[in-house]
Amino acid sequence: MTDRSMEVASLIPATQFPLRAGIVGAGALIALYVLPATLSDYWLRTLISASALTIASLSVSLLFAQLGMVSLAQFGLLGVGGWFALRISHGVGVPFEFALLTGGVASASVGLIIGLPALRMRGLYLAIITLMMAGAIQVLISAFGFPDGGSGILGKSTGTRMMMARPLLAQNDEAYLRYAIVVVGLCYVLVLVHVRGRPGRAWAMIRRSEVCAFAGGVNIVAYKVWAFALAGFLAGIAGGLLAGGVGQLDASAFPASQSIMLFALTIVGGAYSWAGPIIAGLLLRALPALLNDLRVDGNIATMVFGIGLLHALISAPHGLAGQLQDLIKRVRGRLAGKQQAAP
Repeated sequence: MTDRSMEVASLIPATQFPLRAGIVGAGALIALYVLPATLSDYWLRTLISASALTIASLSVSLLFAQLGMVSLAQFGLLGVGGWFALRISHGVGVPFEFALLTGGVASASVGLIIGLPALRMRGLYLAIITLMMAGAIQVLISAFGFPDGGSGILGKSTGTRMMMARPLLAQNDEAYLRYAIVVVGLCYVLVLVHVRGRPGRAWAMIRRSEVCAFAGGVNIVAYKVWAFALAGFLAGIAGGLLAGGVGQLDASAFPASQSIMLFALTIVGGAYSWAGPIIAGLLLRALPALLNDLRVDGNIATMVFGIGLLHALISAPHGLAGQLQDLIKRVRGRLAGKQQAAP
């Protein structure tokens, strides 16, 4: 993919959101009211996790599509958000929404620190540094574990682990899935506001050329840090949402390798499209769950992911979402041609 095509592609999210608003709204209503009532408990829990990972993929897409930067620490930031959401929920007993925002703010702070190397480097070096930071987060989580209702700073207990309290309006899995879908929608709106506003224009200029952006009066440092903080906030919200869905988190569930997988599937899904993160979230959770449901080893999904990534890098730079959009355009073109040809 050429630099010019990458620059044009980075602007796609800014134009696709409003053009697809009606489709997204209709799909959200179906997902909100129809889908949860038809699912089993197994698939309710699966789609709750997929919703959380959609937000995490959105954070990856934000950095890559808007600034062309690769962060391999987003899954680690998801763990950070889950940790703080669990701690304040168990320790203070605040409403779920407050715990969710606390996890988001905590991850935004860590994401801001992770983004500091981006002020001087990008590409492979930035990817390696962020992956090392994801490894550091993994070590800390493995060493201290997640809060489970105990006392002290770490909130660890020696007895039965407590479950995180869910929102009052979403006590069962069906209601919580609807709640998660609403949170996903709000996160998309948050990104849309940034992309369509001054930050989005600044990010587009920085991606084209930092020299030109600086000459145009763009505060490069501020807007880069802003992007990493926002991406960290989204990842933290995803972690808190996942913690609420499961009730507790496992320290072994946030290895640094998952950050690589998250980035890879964001590319496969389509980092430049609003639908890409949704596809990535479904690939991460729904595809392995489907294979397990069919009594097929879910690890085969990793092979499918590898083939999908290779296909995306070679022939589908806009991912599955881009291919679906191209297919819809071709179908519309053929239908329009038949209508014009009809007497």
